[in-house]
Amino acid sequence: MKKKTIALVAHDNRKEDLIEWVEWNYQILTEHKMICTGTTGKLVEKAIMKKLALEGDHGLDITKLKSGPLGGDQQLGALICDGKVDVLIFLWDPMQPQPHDVDVKALLRISVLYNLPIANNRATADYLISSPLFDGHEYEPVVKDYSSYINRMG
Repeated sequence: MKKKTIALVAHDNRKEDLIEWVEWNYQILTEHKMICTGTTGKLVEKAIMKKLALEGDHGLDITKLKSGPLGGDQQLGALICDGKVDVLIFLWDPMQPQPHDVDVKALLRISVLYNLPIANNRATADYLISSPLFDGHEYEPVVKDYSSYINRMG
């Protein structure tokens, strides 16, 4: 089984939902690499360490980027463009405008552009992580060929 890189992102009003989901799925998540934005990364790490009752050098593979409004969404988007993310779990808050809405839209756009599996709510995250394609099967998403767009004239 190839380790996947799972990006975990949550807006403030959805962090509790994401942490509950992480606690429920920590055994699967610890078998993979995780990338998180800002505070979400600290909360994810704390929740998993609590579940594993670990201290100190825990060996978890978690990369913490900047907070979303401080550029973390853009950092994550760049990683997606470079093919370094396999799955995006992004619990965003549909009821509250964010100061970085344009960054959020750009992150979701780039995820769709690169055919990345995305979960924006817990139900979809559950479906995604329990799919036979998630573990046990080698799966390479088909990325649309944009060469004609790149090579267009003027």
